Amino acid sequence: MYFSGNIKLLRKRAKRTQDEVASALNIKRSTYSGYENNIAQPAMSILIKISEYFQTSIDILLKSNLTELGEKELSQIEKGYDEFLAGNQLRVLVTSVDSDNEENIELVNEKAKAGYKSGFADPDYIRILPTFRLPFLSKQKKYRTFQISGDSMLPIPDGSWVTGEFIQDWKSVKDRDAYIILTVEDGIVFKVTENLIEESQMLRLYSLNPEYEPYEINIKDIKEIWKFVNFISPEIPEPEPEKEIENSIRELRKDVREIKEKLAKHSTNA
Repeated sequence: MYFSGNIKLLRKRAKRTQDEVASALNIKRSTYSGYENNIAQPAMSILIKISEYFQTSIDILLKSNLTELGEKELSQIEKGYDEFLAGNQLRVLVTSVDSDNEENIELVNEKAKAGYKSGFADPDYIRILPTFRLPFLSKQKKYRTFQISGDSMLPIPDGSWVTGEFIQDWKSVKDRDAYIILTVEDGIVFKVTENLIEESQMLRLYSLNPEYEPYEINIKDIKEIWKFVNFISPEIPEPEPEKEIENSIRELRKDVREIKEKLAKHSTNA
């Protein structure tokens, strides 16, 4: 591994002292110095913090010898546009297995979502999540199930359980498909995507509910992507015609309100 040399190089290029980096990571300077001198290895939680501090993927920090790269490549990595973040290399996923050594489908319920935002790469956290199996899913792929909240993805009801397939290559994200995405700021979001990675290192996220506006997110602010495969809900989704009627009524009320405002304005001016 090239970890110790890589973080030393990135720190010096950023013109930071060991004290400054250690303070940002909330660890002792001697502990951080041990990482740079290859006499100690960080825990996964600290490794994630170091990755975020240098805006460089864990894969790059561990597997690539940055001292062999040119200025252009290093600048790209420091801006967060490395090949791993761009989505075409292997990502490390913490998972759990059953007594037969087969991967579980972990359940992340509404209460656990806040913890998942920081514990997604922590084996101890993943180990305590409840698990289940869906026999009709492929054993060759990794799945995880998340409980969604809110009405942004109606007709999929609030409180539904959505199961996703882990995506290693983010460039394979397809337009108009739905994905469960772990983001730095908002935690878990469930959206339909438009892949803009090649053009701008972005994903554009859409809700099924037209009341919500689409927005873009930089892949630097994404931790995991899971492709939607199914959902489980105790509620029956509303039929689309009924939703269309609601939208029509809403638009009609808006039109009536605008007409009333124009009439009132005209009456005042008269």
